[in-house]
Amino acid sequence: MTTPQVPLLPRPRPHGLQLILRPLVEFLHTEAAGGIVLLVATVAALIWVNSPWAEAYQHLWHTTVGVEVGRWSLKHPLEWWINDGLMVLFFFVVGLEIKRELVAGELREPRKAALPAAAALGGMLVPALVYFALQHGRPGERGWGVPMATDIAFAIGVLALLPRVPAGLKILLLSLAIVDDIGAVLVIGVFYSSDISFVALAWAGGGLLAIVAARLARIRVLGLYAAIAVFVWLALTQSGIHPTLAGVALGLLTPSRSLVGKSRLLEILEVVSVRLRAREDDSLAEEVNTLVKYGRRTMPLLDRLQSALHPWVAFAIMPLFALANAGVVIDMRELASPVSLAVAAGLLLGKPIGVVLFSLAAVRLGVAQMPTGVTFGRLCGIGFLAGIGFTMSLFIAALGLKGDLLTAGKVGTLIGSVGSAALGVVVLMLTLPRRDAGD
Repeated sequence: MTTPQVPLLPRPRPHGLQLILRPLVEFLHTEAAGGIVLLVATVAALIWVNSPWAEAYQHLWHTTVGVEVGRWSLKHPLEWWINDGLMVLFFFVVGLEIKRELVAGELREPRKAALPAAAALGGMLVPALVYFALQHGRPGERGWGVPMATDIAFAIGVLALLPRVPAGLKILLLSLAIVDDIGAVLVIGVFYSSDISFVALAWAGGGLLAIVAARLARIRVLGLYAAIAVFVWLALTQSGIHPTLAGVALGLLTPSRSLVGKSRLLEILEVVSVRLRAREDDSLAEEVNTLVKYGRRTMPLLDRLQSALHPWVAFAIMPLFALANAGVVIDMRELASPVSLAVAAGLLLGKPIGVVLFSLAAVRLGVAQMPTGVTFGRLCGIGFLAGIGFTMSLFIAALGLKGDLLTAGKVGTLIGSVGSAALGVVVLMLTLPRRDAGD
């Protein structure tokens, strides 16, 4: 007696809302986990530099590493290779995220983009003004850009730890942080670049034009684009423009459309189906490989690169950056330094004030509207979380401050970021819905 074959039930297909939210959910999960790893790396750097092995910490990151070909050489400390080299991939992913939001995300529609844009603008201007007011005419004046930034990994990571957070609140913080990234990139490019070499800049521009030409010619050899990208980065290292901006430019140039359209995929599926019906053996390897090959091409290159690189950035590059840059000797004198106090004040006070005031102004003027689930109290909580400036703040501090001023800037960044995270958690815990709210 044979056992009847029970047909397998197809898996339920995700509905439209799930298809839209799934990439966001996956992104937020990666950011939350990446934020935890980033925190561990930061604590490790602080412990290491304040331990008996502090000299080894300094020696490691100042070890010269380089490449030499004939009379051409590129030699820098290991810290430089992290900050100006590996961080290019971080900024490349930032560029991809900006491109995604502009093409298919919250920043595509002006009315939806108005609130995070206004919040980010206030969250950049007010902290910079607070810092500048406290440091005007002083040696640390050039560090005004340090408290402008928001660390998306830490901010989203902290928010992900809280229960019952409305989706609108998460999307607002994510969009705000992405607009903030745009502002930070502009600030770095315009105000923290010096001794511009227009010849090297022209070479970099030529490389970007070569990428555009290759795209128009429908060249799909990723190795060629990677080689041109390295050339653009090398040119920018000699131009006076910070080389990490190459990552943003390359991210914005990445195609957001799939290489294989739906109609072409259906044709391929029909061909594979005919092959399968004509085969006499059970070998499916060739057909499966064909499906995998063209199935991947239906996914836009932007999404493929973001999915492939984001884990490396979140779990390797950013923690390594934190390990190399967050090592600050704990000194009570630095806690009271005018620069550290100015940075901390910009993050702790300037950020929430700027985010809340500019958001409310945009809503009152009718150019924006509050997302579902976002109240005044929760907006204040988001304003505090936006004051977690860590990665970008440390990055800008390294560009604008030197010596003891840089140390003070790092201390202020740590104080302001930790304080902002704590205040944000407290405010949101008081304003988020309680468990029995729906009973």
